[in-house]
Amino acid sequence: MKSGFLLYQNQELAALVEPLLAWYHANRRVLPWRENTDPYRVWISEIMLQQTRVEAVREAYVRFIAELPDVRSLARVSEERLYKLWEGLGYYSRARNLQKAARVVCEQYGGVFPSDAQTLAALPGIGEYTAGAIASIAFEKPTPAVDGNVLRVISRLCENPTDITTPSYKKEVANVLARIYPPTDRGSFTQALMELGAMVCLPGGAPLCERCPLFDLCRCGRKGTWERYPVKRARPARKVEHQTVFLLWCDGKIAVRKREGGGVLQGMWELPCVTGELTPEQVRVRLCAWGITGKPMAQKTKKHIFTHIEWIMHPYILQCPVRSPAFTWTEPDAVALPTAFKKIL
Repeated sequence: MKSGFLLYQNQELAALVEPLLAWYHANRRVLPWRENTDPYRVWISEIMLQQTRVEAVREAYVRFIAELPDVRSLARVSEERLYKLWEGLGYYSRARNLQKAARVVCEQYGGVFPSDAQTLAALPGIGEYTAGAIASIAFEKPTPAVDGNVLRVISRLCENPTDITTPSYKKEVANVLARIYPPTDRGSFTQALMELGAMVCLPGGAPLCERCPLFDLCRCGRKGTWERYPVKRARPARKVEHQTVFLLWCDGKIAVRKREGGGVLQGMWELPCVTGELTPEQVRVRLCAWGITGKPMAQKTKKHIFTHIEWIMHPYILQCPVRSPAFTWTEPDAVALPTAFKKIL
């Protein structure tokens, strides 16, 4: 890191603390997870918010906490119920890791969360970012939580030309921020940096510089160079996969099965599907192999995007005269179906 952190060397970056905290306390959003800084609740909210919109998390968080209010209840809940509570948030591996970590906390720490960020980061599904958030918000430790919002804010403040996707850049930002944490209100400082990136120093569009409490400290703000920052390498193109999906009904119930093998949605309930775009004859043969007769109706193609994969789904719907033993037959709302299959429903 060369020119990027000259602001810090000039003690200018340290000057952001006071105005940022004042702005945050006056403008922060009212969010259910900010009402209680218990480490369990901070942890649940941070995991939910990963790669998920805030609005999608609000209702899910309240529902989740109402049924699983503490780490012990999460540790012992059934996997099926956990998935149902997680429904709509996607990335179900996060829910699995939540329960793994909850069991470690119960078994190794007596149900009490460790306050040290390094110890927290060793728990399943908790990396440096989430560990920093828990340690600072719940325990008032000077531990930054460096996410995309924070990287964008710092890159624009400093006009830093470094690729923000490099691990060394993220580590350097964390080191610099750790030095300027205030002696008190540290949890608010962590959240203020995130909030500024989410609400003012926006991604994918013009920042709201006229609302920014750090405008006088910001090189991009003063020079109008925000479009150049942050620097980020282009993501590789998503892999496109075609899936033929079957929506099979019988007496008001649908056919589902557990998804086998590795890859996305491993272990989740799914509508019966086959990789590839099957021809009508191949569809008939596949149904016969499942012991199902009848003429399925092709439906409009649907698309679903995962982080690195894009599914093009070719749905077929069929009212079945009998329930094939190849599947589990259930009410549509009785199991946690991933969003991709809900689009077919």
